[in-house]
Amino acid sequence: MEINVGNTRVTTISRTPSIIQLTIDKKQPENVDYFNYLGSIVTNDASCTYEIKSWISRAKTAFNKKRALFARNLDVN
Repeated sequence: MEINVGNTRVTTISRTPSIIQLTIDKKQPENVDYFNYLGSIVTNDASCTYEIKSWISRAKTAFNKKRALFARNLDVN
């Protein structure tokens, strides 16, 4: 198995986040504050703020795509 260091991102999950000193083939993967994993957003402080904002954004986008359907005036006689 080979690890592509260019596509690898690492983070720690802790109340006091720190930078990971990890070396693969003399290269260091990118340290990030959060990343998307299997549809969920994992953050270094284990908060769910980014994920909640993402859900709201996706719901808003879906609603706006169907806005004409919801705003249509139905005349029932």
